[in-house]
Amino acid sequence: MKEDLLQYIWKFQLFNKSELDCTNGDSILIIQPGIHNSNQGPDFLQGKVKIDNTIWVGNIEIHIHSSHWNQHQHSSDANYQNVILHVVWHHDVEIRDRSGKNLPTLELQSRVSNFLLAKYRQLMQNPVFIPCEDQVAAVGELIIENWKQRLAAERLIGKAEKVLALHQASGLHWEETCWQLIAANFGLKINSEFFLKIAHSLPLSIISKHRHNIIQVEALLMGQAGLLSDHFNDKYASMLQREYTFYQKKYSLNPVSGQLLFLRMRPANFPTIRLAQLAMLLVKSNHLFSIVKESASVIEVSQLFQICANDYWHYHYVLDVDSGYKMKELGKQMIDNIVINTIIPLLFAYGLYHNEEKYKVKALVWLQQISAEKNTITKGFEKIGFTNKNALDSQAYLHLKKEYCDKKKCLECAIGNSILKKEA
Repeated sequence: MKEDLLQYIWKFQLFNKSELDCTNGDSILIIQPGIHNSNQGPDFLQGKVKIDNTIWVGNIEIHIHSSHWNQHQHSSDANYQNVILHVVWHHDVEIRDRSGKNLPTLELQSRVSNFLLAKYRQLMQNPVFIPCEDQVAAVGELIIENWKQRLAAERLIGKAEKVLALHQASGLHWEETCWQLIAANFGLKINSEFFLKIAHSLPLSIISKHRHNIIQVEALLMGQAGLLSDHFNDKYASMLQREYTFYQKKYSLNPVSGQLLFLRMRPANFPTIRLAQLAMLLVKSNHLFSIVKESASVIEVSQLFQICANDYWHYHYVLDVDSGYKMKELGKQMIDNIVINTIIPLLFAYGLYHNEEKYKVKALVWLQQISAEKNTITKGFEKIGFTNKNALDSQAYLHLKKEYCDKKKCLECAIGNSILKKEA
């Protein structure tokens, strides 16, 4: 028995409550099990029980063994002075409260279904994709759909907290925050931090002065990335180098520290191509966050990212090296990735910051309007019968797997709850 399982059993009253007695023989009736407390102090607050003919209102503490009360030194802790009931799995010693009286104790060991315990052990020990995959077919569709909504919201809240931290660091400037987040996304996972450094080094106050000149914007990005320090034979690369040398002195710029990574990457995802596309986005879109905030649909937002790198890059993947012709436009998968992982969390964070529900609702609605992501995790859920219709589904599955299934938090999961409560 684990204490979190015992707390779960108490919270949902998953035990035989007929003819309940305390360990000293006093009869007990549970009127209100209390509110689960995740902070310091007793496990459940504002409980209400009737012991013999007296009704008690106060806190309830949960332990595997009664003796854990003394081991945790609760008798000398003022936080536990209003405990009215000690709920234990196994009663091994009488406990006295701060006044010296015996603390009413309820032992549950003989009152919990062996079937429930067996199901819990199966969930904890099942070495498969998710602990409940053998039992999830019995869970109602409404439970799963509601849980996915909650999971997607939880994931957005987690992402929004990171957005708000960046927003704070940017001086509470939403456009600057948007620029930095988009830049990080263009770097993909492998170069995300490096691209974010580039964005930090080139504030919008500098970029806005060059928005009408793609060569200058590209030179600023490539130069800050450390890509313009070599000797070039290529006229275009040499031109970028000259532009950067001039503006580097004008704005006292220093290329960012670190190195871009190209290894094990498809050429279309080379950081040079992503920087060139990012430069075109800066030229094509001004006040990007304001446009996103006022957009009525996710289609409008996606259209903002339908961009193509400058003509030079149709014949190159890196500077000074020719390649066959291929237009370097931003593909649908990349656009969806930007909207899912940058634009929607940014919009949700804005709603949180200003306490405006409409932006949070819009973010969740937009997730439902984007194609579902395809990866090993979403494919794993599809294989065991889950539907993956849109990005809200796929984001929910990513959060479910990483934050619940992998951590065996079945007791905190609506699906796990449904399985454990069934015939408990």
